[in-house]
Amino acid sequence: MTVEEAIQTAIAFEKKVRDAYREARDGAAEPSARKFFALMAEEEQDHVAYLEAKQAEWTETGSVTTDGLATAVCPCEDVEKKAAELSASLEGAGAAPEIDRLRKALDVETEASAFYRDMVEKLPPAGRALFAKFRDIEEGHLALVQAEINGASNFGVWFDVQEFVL
Repeated sequence: MTVEEAIQTAIAFEKKVRDAYREARDGAAEPSARKFFALMAEEEQDHVAYLEAKQAEWTETGSVTTDGLATAVCPCEDVEKKAAELSASLEGAGAAPEIDRLRKALDVETEASAFYRDMVEKLPPAGRALFAKFRDIEEGHLALVQAEINGASNFGVWFDVQEFVL
């Protein structure tokens, strides 16, 4: 796959993930779930716009820089707080639809992350750095969505660490 084809494929993945979050946002009954899905949809839309700009850069120059790629979603202290808010608001039977939406988001994030990991391994050096940044961001998204699922499901697991022993 060429760098140009990889960028086009990445745009398609980002649109698919964005649309999954938009659908989840529009169907969510819980305000904290809607807020989470809206934030993630906005993040993915930013990725689409960024990749479209990088596609134009590649077309014009035959190279691509990695400047300007940022994420609004980070593994920071706010993640734990937001996941706790969502899990508290989703307790009980009402959590099932939101957990299903989170699982769908996890599926598309997993697919996108696998694509980015593959591109980092297979692309020529001219495209690796761009996709390495996306790989790292999408892996952060995966961890965040999994944490939301764990919290909302009351599994007693936080970022793959069991919180208690029976």
